[in-house]
Amino acid sequence: MTASTFSERINTAQIEESTDFAPKFDPDGLIPAMAIDATTGEPLMLAYMNSESLKLTLETGEAVYWSRSRSELWHKGKTSGHIQKIIEIRTDCDQDCLVLVVEQNGAGACHTGRKSCFYRKVLPGSPAALKFTESELSFNPDDVYKK
Repeated sequence: MTASTFSERINTAQIEESTDFAPKFDPDGLIPAMAIDATTGEPLMLAYMNSESLKLTLETGEAVYWSRSRSELWHKGKTSGHIQKIIEIRTDCDQDCLVLVVEQNGAGACHTGRKSCFYRKVLPGSPAALKFTESELSFNPDDVYKK
């Protein structure tokens, strides 16, 4: 495989209207990446990528993120077996965020044992509250992660 490289960000026209992939990483060197299920369109998780993890994702065809809490590369599914196979990657108009359309392999994307990290919805009010939309676990995280 060849190493992926990104285009230099030159001007607005090049970023918004060309075929150059010139991702804009934040001051910490990160770009948000939303993973969605390729079959259902359901949001699975939001994570961050740095330049290295984005290059590895493009090269391997599997999602690799940057763990902000552990300060290390995180190949999704390496521990759990719940790998995310990349079907498509999209970027927005100014290339400062990504959507990863993935085939979620295994029982789920969330470390809590659920299929999606978005298992609650916000109920407006004062104070705002949460309602579970997915209460059943799809796997036992203690078995998978052996904490």
